[in-house]
Amino acid sequence: MARIAVIGAGMGAMAAAARLAVAGHRVTVYERATTYGGSVGRFERDGFAFDTGPGLLHLPAVYRDLFVKTGREPLERCVGLTQVDPASRHVFADGTAVSLPNASRAGIVSALDSALGAGAGARWGDFLGRARDAWDRARRPLLEEPLPADVSPFARDPYPAPRTGLLRRPARTLAEVGRRELGDPRLAALLDAYALAYGFDPATAPASAAVLPYMEQTFGTWYVRGGIRALADAVHERCLARKVEFVLGAEVTAVVVEKGRAVGVELGGGTSGDGGPGRGRVVEADHVVAGAPLPALYRDQVLPWESQDEWPRHQSAVRTGRVTVCLALRGARPTDAVHRTVVHSADRAGELRSFGAGRPCDRPTVVVLRPDDGSLRPDGGHESVTLTATVPAGGARPSESPWGEGPDALSPEAVEAFADRMVEAAEAAVPGLRERLLWREVRTPADTYRDTGVFQVPGPALAGAGGTLLPADNRAPLPGLYFAGGWSHPGGGLAHAGMSGALVAGLIVEGADFRGSQ
Repeated sequence: MARIAVIGAGMGAMAAAARLAVAGHRVTVYERATTYGGSVGRFERDGFAFDTGPGLLHLPAVYRDLFVKTGREPLERCVGLTQVDPASRHVFADGTAVSLPNASRAGIVSALDSALGAGAGARWGDFLGRARDAWDRARRPLLEEPLPADVSPFARDPYPAPRTGLLRRPARTLAEVGRRELGDPRLAALLDAYALAYGFDPATAPASAAVLPYMEQTFGTWYVRGGIRALADAVHERCLARKVEFVLGAEVTAVVVEKGRAVGVELGGGTSGDGGPGRGRVVEADHVVAGAPLPALYRDQVLPWESQDEWPRHQSAVRTGRVTVCLALRGARPTDAVHRTVVHSADRAGELRSFGAGRPCDRPTVVVLRPDDGSLRPDGGHESVTLTATVPAGGARPSESPWGEGPDALSPEAVEAFADRMVEAAEAAVPGLRERLLWREVRTPADTYRDTGVFQVPGPALAGAGGTLLPADNRAPLPGLYFAGGWSHPGGGLAHAGMSGALVAGLIVEGADFRGSQ
């Protein structure tokens, strides 16, 4: 039985903790916040409740596997899972709208033909075929196996060029895929929206980001009854059932190193006798799993210099965050309301330019979530709605982010004006929205920083782009130290964080014999 200290109680960290405990290890999780879940947060007021992180689940098989491997009760007995159908409704800048069915390629092709004109569905279907080729090439090595020592093959983009016509050279970016292969600015905007949802700028994201719409449209979109926070609750409860110990409100200030190996963690210790910072209690461990955001752990010098050879390759490339507006509405949710509506930017070019400029645009793409869930509202005469926009988030320090404290930081008035524009856009999905509004709560990357220590939200690992979008290896260069969660392989997102927990547990339990998740 090994002693394992886990830093942070995010979804990847808890997934690793549960698996390690089942393998017979003694696992203790240290979380500086007063709750678990990491970015999977919840805001409650006046009987309304909102997810402040992701609102939908893709690839639920990741968490089904976690629950099967760590106990007798399967995932569906621990949370209520329902397919979202239609998976999404899209309102384009010209007013055209289309509803896309859940996990039905034929249905999606038909819907696009009906809404955008004959041939639109076929072009999208052909694109998905090429995206499937990229998925088949990258899925196993990029998602289910530990990163190899030589990651240079991942620098090449697996997205293929079309096999017919004049377009023989593969597209270099996702935006180029849209321009060259889709033949309709609305289809290009549809493609952009998938990249934005995962925090990627379509103008710089590699063509391999085509796997993101393929993944969602092939494996489906799911809602967890009670919100995604209910999934975090279920994973936490599974950890407790497996005897994982949680120490909340406990900040890890350093990984302890002896003879070139991680041997424990040091907890915050208040002040010393002369008023300076004091050394905290040292907790010995045979293995340390860092599940908190790596940029914050490096910035605050929690991780030792011995591990910084692996200062993640893509950290400088992760420059986006999210603005979330929680809306409490009077009036019942209409029975025909769509769960998710994407209201596309009225200035698509300006939105793409904003990421390079590092400032939010005037007219962002807004994702509107209207879950039909009585547990999120005080009664049937009210509705809770969540709006989300992907925005530039800047660097790791408050002085480097437009949402931080530097001289170029956005003023409170500018933040409220941005939220006003999000609400205005959302009226395309919720008619009469402003007349129904009781109150709103605006959360920006500054709130993400307060909760997690970083302004950014990491996306999943992608091949191509010269390897700059590969997260940190789960194995730190320092023996005994491992990385889990969205900032480590295979990257961000609920499913990917769960995969990272499986990889870390496999590496610790099986060591050099581990060949990947099954």
